[in-house]
Amino acid sequence: MSLLLIALAPIIVILIYIYVKDKYEKKPIGLLVKIFFLGAVVSIIITLLLGFIANIIFPLTDQKSILQQFVKAFFVVALVEEFSKYIIVKYYAQKKTDFNEPFDGIVYAVVVSMGFAALENVLYISQFGVTTGLTRAFSAVPAHATFGILMGYFMGKAKFSDCRVKYNLIGLVVATLFHGAYDFFLFINFIPGIAIGAFVSLIIGIVLSQKAIKKHQQISHFKA
Repeated sequence: MSLLLIALAPIIVILIYIYVKDKYEKKPIGLLVKIFFLGAVVSIIITLLLGFIANIIFPLTDQKSILQQFVKAFFVVALVEEFSKYIIVKYYAQKKTDFNEPFDGIVYAVVVSMGFAALENVLYISQFGVTTGLTRAFSAVPAHATFGILMGYFMGKAKFSDCRVKYNLIGLVVATLFHGAYDFFLFINFIPGIAIGAFVSLIIGIVLSQKAIKKHQQISHFKA
């Protein structure tokens, strides 16, 4: 029970945070719950399937090859995981009538990401224990939320733009780039001190995420 609490506590904190940030027109709780579970189940299934294919196409034969670790970080992991979340937002959330302001892109993308991160967290912590859970609470979980905000910002723009395809794809690419950079610096940990790059990229992503939240708050259709 304590392991489950450690796994889910950071997820709950981020979900509450993003719900509070949706100042002017709250989304239906029932819809958010559905999207959360789509992230936890469907996105994970898509990730496993695409990840299996990606590992065949881009096999990692040398753990200390910077090029191979780059490909793994950006294509085998980041693109696959972000695409699995993107699918849910684009083909489920974006079609809902409750997706009625740009900020909703951020809300739904973060909820999908937290569903994904929740199951991932449970699996990691059940295997590696409390220390891993505490570490992920301040690293991987907020990273997933940050990638979701960056993706959702552009997907929110897409919903109300004539350039929907362009903005949707920009959202996917930006989330993938930040996710890939974060993972890449962790994957090449055989270079002393290089892992700090992951946290630098995460901090940059968090700063940009805060700006994205404020921008969409300012242009809300429901702002008095």
